[in-house]
Amino acid sequence: MRLKRKATFVVARASALAAAGLLWLLPVFWGCAGSTPECRVGADCVSGVCLSNGKCQPPPDGAPPDGDAGPQDGDAADGGEDAADGTSDGGPDAGPEDGADGGPDAGDGGDGMITCTPEHNGEILRSEVPIRAGMHATFLIAADVPVNTAGESRPDDTRFWDLTAQLSGDHSVLVELRPLTGLWFAPEFPGATYAAQLRDDSNLLGVFEASDDALLLRGVASPQDDYTRTLLKYSEPIRVLSFPLRVGAAWTSESVISGQASGVYSYYYEKYENQVDARGELATPYDTFPVLRIRVSLTRTVGTVVTTSRSFVFVTECFGSIAAIHSRDYESEVEFTRASEVRRLSP
Repeated sequence: MRLKRKATFVVARASALAAAGLLWLLPVFWGCAGSTPECRVGADCVSGVCLSNGKCQPPPDGAPPDGDAGPQDGDAADGGEDAADGTSDGGPDAGPEDGADGGPDAGDGGDGMITCTPEHNGEILRSEVPIRAGMHATFLIAADVPVNTAGESRPDDTRFWDLTAQLSGDHSVLVELRPLTGLWFAPEFPGATYAAQLRDDSNLLGVFEASDDALLLRGVASPQDDYTRTLLKYSEPIRVLSFPLRVGAAWTSESVISGQASGVYSYYYEKYENQVDARGELATPYDTFPVLRIRVSLTRTVGTVVTTSRSFVFVTECFGSIAAIHSRDYESEVEFTRASEVRRLSP
């Protein structure tokens, strides 16, 4: 009986460590979702503003009926997502703190909806990625499928990636940014912004903090506090995103992770190497977006065992991360052709 319990713990612990290392599979920013949006871009609305719930902001008194809201009209060409847009005209003068706490300076449209104006200039600022608890979006997810990470090269040195095709095992998942209030592990992470499930096949939650210039992973925890609980803390937070994002930007995070994984004490090391290596357009089941692609390489060392893997994350203004592709372990090719998981934004 003891041997059986020990074996169960070993398997559960391995699963917990794997989930903890796959943080980039989490699409990290979304807006507040609705079922059927009445708008996707500012140009769909008389006011010129499509709020993050997919509804038009009412025009101000005396506004012209043609929807002319000024020079930013239609700038939110990737906006209006019922799940993530936070995407319409928030004005070009939004400050760097916008979106960090979901307060009025986050481009709040006055009714709790986030507004944002994408500039499509090849650079993504912190102020162009709203982050707050309560945001959510639907993603199509498939496991162990063929994929074309390289995409199609274009004459202007950009690329086009098409993730619209149905994949074997596709299923829809609603991913949410949960407030930490009431969660058993919240006191362990003062200053954290939200918690979110890290991957489709595990219920473990990543604990994230949104700072003025980055999105940080602080730790990993199980939803329940019991004898099989997981509570892992990073000695140094992992920079999931480091702003501003532009082609050529690179950053590395190294951390020692310690705590309990499925009730077993764990201690290991992770190194994340990130680089914004391409820009272009990405077609998802939801829409086509201008994106920057982040290449992520993970090295995890547990005792004497070293595991490596690769990922790509696609980020766009106002929506944030709209797709992610994760390799199998020990993938040697930068542009790999089979993924352990693919997820992309879906209606």
